[in-house]
Amino acid sequence: MIIVTGATGRLGRKIVGKLLDHVPASAVGVSVRDPGKAAELGVRARAGDFTDPASLEHAFEGADQVLVVSASIRGPRAAGANAAAIDAAVRAGAGRVLYTSHQAASPGSLFDPARQHAATEKHLAGHGVAYTALRHGFYTSTFELYVPDALRTGEFRLPEDGPVSWTAHDDLAEADVLALTRPGALDGATPPLTAPETLDFADVARILGEITGRAVRRVVVDDEEWKAAAVARGVPEAAAEFTLGMFRAARAGEFAVAGPALEELLGRRAIPARSVLARMVG
Repeated sequence: MIIVTGATGRLGRKIVGKLLDHVPASAVGVSVRDPGKAAELGVRARAGDFTDPASLEHAFEGADQVLVVSASIRGPRAAGANAAAIDAAVRAGAGRVLYTSHQAASPGSLFDPARQHAATEKHLAGHGVAYTALRHGFYTSTFELYVPDALRTGEFRLPEDGPVSWTAHDDLAEADVLALTRPGALDGATPPLTAPETLDFADVARILGEITGRAVRRVVVDDEEWKAAAVARGVPEAAAEFTLGMFRAARAGEFAVAGPALEELLGRRAIPARSVLARMVG
């Protein structure tokens, strides 16, 4: 049986849907906090919480493979939660554990999640079971945080950034499914699974202007000025500092890698960021 965690989230739900194109529903199970929300998936759903190892062992029962979708927790607790899920998968007898990591996973990253992913990858590799750390490109869904204001004001007022290989959830979900169902396709820590194009927010502003026919300017704001404005709007200071880590890492070139691995695995072109933006603005 293949078990997928976080199956009611944006990525997990897509993974399960695509997985059912390859294997019967009887061969799939999901581990979620609220099984009732997973009923429409049509597979075995059991309660599993990364902070409750006993619940995970029940949720992972009978697993041949477990795909651990990384916890949506910030800070050092994230690596601990992910490690707990990996440990539970191994105890449940899974012969292979997969984990959704990040293209920039590194203990020295300026972006906190990338540091937590690196710690989780190290923990996973240390178990001695077959494993795959799926190094996902930076999700295009991040645009949703900034595009509405940019369209409303005509400006992206954001800290200095750098090129990012923005990658669509749909492509990454398909890649994860292929890793689960195509033996040997991806083993160990993968190459960056990214779209082939890198864009900074000046590029995004230009593309939005081309799509909408409205001028959208890119305005670079000092880090501390941006943080103060975000806090004044009600953003918790820790959350604002977390976001600054993304911009600092981007301008350091951490997200500028755009390799061929994803498209080679999919056997087609990756979804362009322009297409995601076009759908977003309707």
